[in-house]
Amino acid sequence: MAPSFDDIRPYNPDELPVAYERLLATPQFRDVLSVVMPGVPFDTICDSFYSCKTNLEFQERLCYPFLKELIKSVTDGCTIDVSAIDKSGRYTFVSNHRDIVIDSAFLSVLLVETGFDTTCEIAIGDNLLTVPWVKDFVRVNKSFIVKRGLSPRETLLASKVLSDYMLYVIGQKHDNIWIAQREGRAKDSDDRTQPAVLKMMAMGGSKESVAEKLKRLHIVPVSISYEYDPCDFLKAREFQQKRDNHSWKKAEMEDVNSMKTGILGYKGRVHFHCAPCIDEWLDTLPPDIPNAEVFDVIAHHIDQEIHANYCLYPGNYVAVDMLHGSDANAGSYTDEERQTFERYLSERLSLIELADKDEAYLRERLLTMYANPAINYMKATAER
Repeated sequence: MAPSFDDIRPYNPDELPVAYERLLATPQFRDVLSVVMPGVPFDTICDSFYSCKTNLEFQERLCYPFLKELIKSVTDGCTIDVSAIDKSGRYTFVSNHRDIVIDSAFLSVLLVETGFDTTCEIAIGDNLLTVPWVKDFVRVNKSFIVKRGLSPRETLLASKVLSDYMLYVIGQKHDNIWIAQREGRAKDSDDRTQPAVLKMMAMGGSKESVAEKLKRLHIVPVSISYEYDPCDFLKAREFQQKRDNHSWKKAEMEDVNSMKTGILGYKGRVHFHCAPCIDEWLDTLPPDIPNAEVFDVIAHHIDQEIHANYCLYPGNYVAVDMLHGSDANAGSYTDEERQTFERYLSERLSLIELADKDEAYLRERLLTMYANPAINYMKATAER
């Protein structure tokens, strides 16, 4: 292992016992364990931790059972379509980003259930790791760290290391990667791949073309569709807070609260769809395409794949019609389904606590979150 990866990579197997020791000695982490493993004696939990000799064993023995129970309790089914990819391959899964924790966690469970022999190494921003035990936990759980808030020069250096590490994961560790298509969640669900993410991914390795570098990562666009977003009311509140105060910043524990809400909140139906690996498509790019344009072109292709493979629910179509004051999509839902979504919308609005609560604005924000996947789906499928 190259020393330059040491501060961003997941813990190696020989580092796990010390990480377990730190985690199990942290009162806040022990409180979390009492919630996710109720009634299990602490000594038994400790024995379970120390019995896991690799990160994958930790996921399979401890995280996997919890996530399976979570899927039962907070979803109405969680499915995946991997028919477009070879299960024996290793891929960089690039997806839209709805939930801080669940996007990658559910994907890993679904990959194993559909016949993959490993999960994913997960890219996670260090802005989410301000609590020391959280940083320990994610590195035990096959996560690698994306450094944020750096100077331009530091960002360039960190991006090169990150790109080299991703190539190392695919090419030498023979593992998968999950990374969001953009920094942070698209809080209005208008999912767009940031060209900067692709630029980072293409910084590693030798002096090959952009297409050749990205082909070594075997990118698979993944569409994630939640029927209901447990954090929707938190996202809407944040929109108003930013609108009313341009200098507004999240409080230190707000991301932790979003993590908890996203994990434990009801999601309805959940579906993941893997598009074909883009390697063959990259071969069709003109060799003389300017570097200034190539990342935009690739980002657009990934967006098209993600948008065209959304799984849409009645609420998405209802939201489009409510947002536009029409019934253009009435054939995609029943009167009862519209009433159900309208009740849901009212319930979410009632959860938002603000001193100067702007109901009309918050309602529009919530509708936009649920309408955008349908709007983008219809546009992408029409362009095809």
